[in-house]
Amino acid sequence: EVQLVESGGGLVQPGGSLRLSCAASGFTFSAYAMTWVRQVPGKGIEWLSGISSSGYSTTYADSVRGRFTISRDNAKRTLYLQMTSLKPEDTAVYYCARYPTAGAYYRQPYNPPRDNWGQGTQVTVSS
Repeated sequence: EVQLVESGGGLVQPGGSLRLSCAASGFTFSAYAMTWVRQVPGKGIEWLSGISSSGYSTTYADSVRGRFTISRDNAKRTLYLQMTSLKPEDTAVYYCARYPTAGAYYRQPYNPPRDNWGQGTQVTVSS
């Protein structure tokens, strides 16, 4: 069973930083590309970033490029999202998600099926 558990969310002031983590279990983490997406209640899903299974290739949405950095530690089975220069419009629930197919990776926005997501972590940017 795929299990993804996000952590690291919280309340931060505008301009601040947070690092989200996503602990993976139930599958061979190093074989799958991963993504981060976010959702504001009542609004649609926004894809933020993707990373290949090896970690060598990454892709970002224009809204976060230069401020957010995706990374992974395959030995620790953990995905990360380092967020800097946070803005109030970054307030959302953040989810990590696994590509459904081992070895696949698209260098473009891609939202995996919902059953490959974690439970989410709330990020609130406010003064």
